[in-house]
Order: sequence, then C-alpha cells, then structure tokens
Amino acid sequence: MHPAEILWTTLIGFVVVGTVGYFLSLYNGFVEMKNNIGRSWANVDVLLKQRHDEIPKLVKTCEAYMQHERAVFDKLSEARAALASARTVGERASAESQLGKALGGIMAVAESYPDLKADHGFRALQQRISELENQIADRREFYNDVVALYNTRLEQIPDSWVAQGMRLEGAELFKIQDRDREDPRIEFRMSA
Repeated sequence: MHPAEILWTTLIGFVVVGTVGYFLSLYNGFVEMKNNIGRSWANVDVLLKQRHDEIPKLVKTCEAYMQHERAVFDKLSEARAALASARTVGERASAESQLGKALGGIMAVAESYPDLKADHGFRALQQRISELENQIADRREFYNDVVALYNTRLEQIPDSWVAQGMRLEGAELFKIQDRDREDPRIEFRMSA
C-alpha cells in the first residue's frame, strides 16, 4: 500500500470513529438526562408524600378548634381529591398548587384561634409543613432546571437528530397555573 493511501485510510478511519464516538456520547447524554429527570421528579415526589402525610395530623389538630370553618376543610379535601386523579406532571402541579393554597387557608384561619396557635402540636405541624414547602420549592426548581436543559437539547442540532432516532419527546415543567397564583379567599366566622 502506498504511504498516501495509508494516510488517507487512517484519516478516514479517525473521522468515522470520531463521528460514531460523538453520536454515542450524545446518545448517552440523553439517557443520563432522562434518568436525571426521573430522579429529580422522585425527589420532589418524596417531599410531596411527606407533606401529604402531615395533612391528616394537621386536620385532626385544627378540627377540634375550628369547628365552624367547614369551608376551609372542604377546600383541602377537594385539593386532595384532585391529587388522587392527577396523571401528568401538569395536572399534578395544578393539584399541588391547589393543596398549597388550601393549607395556606387553614394557616390563615388558624390565626383567629389563639388556643390553636398556642397548641404545641399545631405549632410543630405548622413548622414541619413550612419546612417541607421550602424543600419542595427547591426540588421543584431543580426538576425544572433539568427539564429545561433536556428540552433545549432536544431542539439543538445535532442533538435533535439523535433525539429523533431515540424517539424522545420533551418533558413537562412543574409549573403553577395562573388561576393558582391568586390569593385564597378567606372568610372568618365568629362563633356565638
């Protein structure tokens, strides 16, 4: 074989191996990103489950004091029912937002019950739920960052070519619906 042929064959070999290696790294990057999305959603879900576990305790503590505030508990019940029927990330986000507003409503109404505010169990639950809300917000932000990066790569060339070959679709952000941004309407009923 002539030295020029060897040089060209070697050069073509490097280009082919380099191209295949590059597309394999893109493929592996997408696999890693999909797994990161799943992991970050699972981290959010763990905290949401912990918050849901605290709600029955909160309701039990509050009901003894807030006997005339049925509407507040009904909103909480509706929000929990919406969560049970949520299937997508968007539906879950909307239901979680509804639940957060309902919890906020209970906490706001509790302000008008000095005995409830003084209850050690209520204060501990209030603090625990507040901590969970902060952690949920942090993890939701991380989840959305991972999803935004993934969705961006799905649209960039040459990543989009690999994504099409893998039949990947964009992931849904965990975002709050406009209607859920409104402040809850809270009515105080004074007992006779």
